[in-house]
Amino acid sequence: MKKKLFSMLLAGMLPGLLSAQDTTPTPQWRPVYHFTAPKNWLNDPNGLIYLDGVYHLYYQHNPYENKWGHMSWGHATSKDLLHWKHLPIAIPEIERADTTTWIFSGSAVEDKKNTSGFGKNGKAPVVAIYTADQPKQQKESQFIAYSNDGGLTYTNYAGNPVVDVHKKDFRDPNVIWLEDKGYWLMTVALPTEHKVQFYKSSNLKEWELLSEFGNQGDTRKIWECPSLTPLYVDGDPSKKKWLLMLSSGNQDAGTGLQYFIGDFDGKTFTNANSPETQLFVDYGHTFYAAIPYNNLPAGQQMMIGWLMPFETPTYPWRGQMSIARDLALKSTQEGVRLYQQPAAVIRPLLDKLPASKKFIKQGVVVKDKLLLNAFKSNASWIKATFTPGTGEEFGFILAGTTVGYNVKNSELFIRHISGDVEKVKVQSVKSLEILLDKSSLEVFANDGEKVLTTLVFPEKNNTELAVFGNVVVDKLSVWDLQ
Repeated sequence: MKKKLFSMLLAGMLPGLLSAQDTTPTPQWRPVYHFTAPKNWLNDPNGLIYLDGVYHLYYQHNPYENKWGHMSWGHATSKDLLHWKHLPIAIPEIERADTTTWIFSGSAVEDKKNTSGFGKNGKAPVVAIYTADQPKQQKESQFIAYSNDGGLTYTNYAGNPVVDVHKKDFRDPNVIWLEDKGYWLMTVALPTEHKVQFYKSSNLKEWELLSEFGNQGDTRKIWECPSLTPLYVDGDPSKKKWLLMLSSGNQDAGTGLQYFIGDFDGKTFTNANSPETQLFVDYGHTFYAAIPYNNLPAGQQMMIGWLMPFETPTYPWRGQMSIARDLALKSTQEGVRLYQQPAAVIRPLLDKLPASKKFIKQGVVVKDKLLLNAFKSNASWIKATFTPGTGEEFGFILAGTTVGYNVKNSELFIRHISGDVEKVKVQSVKSLEILLDKSSLEVFANDGEKVLTTLVFPEKNNTELAVFGNVVVDKLSVWDLQ
C-alpha cells in the first residue's frame, strides 16, 4: 500500500494517529497466535509460498521505526501457521545517489523448470516479483529478484524493471504458473484507474500484456493487491471458476476486499455476474491486502491478510496478520460465492491442547447469560453451533465486545465497547467460529458464509468471556491459546 493512501485512510478515521508516536509498551494487546513482527511497522503480506513443508511469509516492513516507511520485505517461516520463526530482512530498500527504491508488495514463485535461468546446480530458484516504488521519480514498476538459498536472501535482477508502463500508480504483481498453458501469469493493478492487467511470460523476465479488466463491482476506492486463483465450485473438478480478489473497499465504502467470480481463458477474465454486482470478502473494517499462497499441495487454496491498525497504537510493534484462511467456492441461492474458514492444517493443533486449556460440551442451555470463567486470557478460539430460542439476539461477550446475531434483523454483528457496530446480513446463523487474540477479532458464520474482522483494545482487567441470549448451544468448544 502506498504511503499517501494509508495516510489518507488514517486521517479520515483517526487524525490523532498521525501525530507523535506513543512509545508506551502495550503487551496486553500483542497477539498470541496471529503473526506480528518482533518490533516496528508491518503491513501487506507478500510472497506467500510453501516450500518443502515450510510456509514462508514475507511482509511489508519498516525495520527502523514503528510507523510506515523504509519499505522492505520482512520474512518469517512456519511449519504449522501458528508458530513463526523470525528471519532477517529478505529484500531491503535500495538506496542510491540518484534514487531510492522501496520494496512494495508482490509475490514469490518456485521456478521448478528454471525458466528464468536463475537456478544453480540443478536446484530451482525462488523468484520474487515486486513493485519498485521510486518516490523521487514518482514512478512504480515491476522488479524481480531471485534466491538460491530457499528464499532467505535475494539478488535483484540486473535487467530490472521487467514491466514498466511509466505510471505513478502501477503495483502489486501476483504471479502464478499455468500448467495447462505453459507460462507464467501476472495480475497487477492500475489503482486509480480501477483496473487490473494480465501479463504472460515464459521466463519471468519478459512480459506480454494479455488484457485488462476493470470498472466493475465497487469503484469507490482505489484497487490494489489483486490475485487470480482457480477453484472448483463445490469441490467438483468439472466446475472450475476463477476467483479474482483485490483490495479496495467494503460494503460501507470502508477499507476491505472485493471479489469477482468468472472464467479465464488464458487471456481474458470474464465476470460471471453483472458488472454492477458487488461481492465482498470480509464485512469488517480492518481486513486488507490479502493474497493466496503459491505452491500449496494440490487442491489447497489458502490466503493471509493484513489487519489494518486504524485504532489505538501498539508498541513496540504495529500491525498484525489474519489467521490463514482456506478458500472455497460454493453454490448458493444467489449464485456461486466465496467461503472462508480458518486453515484446516491448524485444527489438529487445537485438539492436542491439554484438557486444562479447552472446554468441549454439548447441549449447553443458556438463559440470559453463561459465564465461562475458566478463560481469562483474551486469547481464545471458539466454535459453537446453535438452536435459537425465543430471544431476539444471541452470541458471545468477549472482553466487553459483543459478537452476536439479531434474529429479527437477520444481522451478524460486532458491537464495540464504544457503541460502534459492524454488521452484515445473514439469513440465519447456525454456527459461529470466533478468534479473539488480544487485539484482533475474526468471526466466521455458517462455516465461512460470511466473515467479520475487526480490532479490539480491551482494558487489561477486562477478560470476560460469556455466552448470552435465550439459546441452546448444541456444541460449544473453547480453546485457550495463551
